[in-house]
Amino acid sequence: MKAIHVSGPGKDYRLVLAGEPQPMPQAGEVLIRNAAAGLNNADLLQARGAYPPPPGASQILGLEVSGVIAALGEDVNGFAVGDPVCALLSGGGYAQFAIADAGSVLPVPQGVDLVDAAGLPEAGFTAWTNIIDTAHLAPGETLLVHGGTSGIGSLAIQIFAARGHRVFTTVGSEEKREAARTFGAARSINYRSEDFVAVVKAETGGKGVDVILDMVGGDYIQRNIEAAAIWGRIVNIAYQQGFKAEVNFAPVLTKRLTLGATTLRSRTPAEKQAIRDALLKEVWPLVGTQIRPVVAQTFPLAEAQKAHEFMAKTGHIGKILLSSA
Repeated sequence: MKAIHVSGPGKDYRLVLAGEPQPMPQAGEVLIRNAAAGLNNADLLQARGAYPPPPGASQILGLEVSGVIAALGEDVNGFAVGDPVCALLSGGGYAQFAIADAGSVLPVPQGVDLVDAAGLPEAGFTAWTNIIDTAHLAPGETLLVHGGTSGIGSLAIQIFAARGHRVFTTVGSEEKREAARTFGAARSINYRSEDFVAVVKAETGGKGVDVILDMVGGDYIQRNIEAAAIWGRIVNIAYQQGFKAEVNFAPVLTKRLTLGATTLRSRTPAEKQAIRDALLKEVWPLVGTQIRPVVAQTFPLAEAQKAHEFMAKTGHIGKILLSSA
């Protein structure tokens, strides 16, 4: 099969198309003939040598794919060869075929294009497990999602707006502000011209927001604390502006806040299956109608380098995909 290899991992890495043995599914796994793979910031970090895959995972980039099942390993139930699916991976997506643990595989909902479905797994798993499992967003509570036009942000807004929550988000341009509104954001905040702390406080009558999902870090750490309501929960999934910050923890104490941070890739198959099962029950019935993957651009697999360069510019709205066709 054809797959993307990283040549010269580091700052000036290059992505090249090369031959690779086709993998075979083991017990509890499925082999997927890929239609597309989704790009994630983790792919760029891995190519730069800063985010090695967990032990036993494929060295090939790619944490999510869509396609059709080509073969089943032993003890796999509920799927058949030929089923259109999308899946969360620990690696191996930038290829014509990929192996997925059956517990991380989801059917492609009706009304969703098979290629576009590659933009669902990583964002869906990440949004659900952090906002529900970690932050325990409850009915009637408010949510602030930073990076509202990213792959994760665009899906998180749709999911939780569809579930009846008032969702706020930050974006970096007026175009993105309008896009976030169409996803269901009650108020999208252009952080270049507005102070999100002041806006969410004004929008909530001075209370602040109950749950914050952040991938920015840096000075947002303190500002999230200021924007949070009493008993608020703040969860970081990345620290793109830095892991270090000078923080005044007094409001954490007085507001009785909870600060959390999680990763997804290294979780066990059982942990990922629990998230998959929750998505299948709570979110998947809405996908294809109230919730859709937002795709910025799709590149051929052979143009993975161009896709990474496009992603690094950070101006896109939604997911960037690699088509295996």
